[in-house]
Amino acid sequence: MSIEMSCYVEGVEEFKQAMQTFDSSMQKHVRRQLESWAEDVKALAKKLVPVRTGHLRNTIYAKIREWVAEIGAEAAYALFVEFGTRYMQARPYLFPAVRENLPRLERIICDALEQAKAEAGL
Repeated sequence: MSIEMSCYVEGVEEFKQAMQTFDSSMQKHVRRQLESWAEDVKALAKKLVPVRTGHLRNTIYAKIREWVAEIGAEAAYALFVEFGTRYMQARPYLFPAVRENLPRLERIICDALEQAKAEAGL
């Protein structure tokens, strides 16, 4: 005895299209918001950094690569100021700037998800 079962699922192509729209929309929204977030972190780090000559402050940067925000400083001694040395106490400026802005980053991701879902009709 054999039983044949056939199953036809409707809406597969529409679902695939919605997921593609969701993906591109999500990337667009996250990138735009992440750029804004990184610039705010950079601005706060520039306010918090100890200034003697201004060189360290002038080398603080924020870069966005896909889903990654890179915030740092290019001055050769930036790491020593942030973490200290055995001769010098740490004077953090990057970590506190990131820490203060972390709650906003979570909201950015959640908002981007909601916006992308709405655009994709999900």
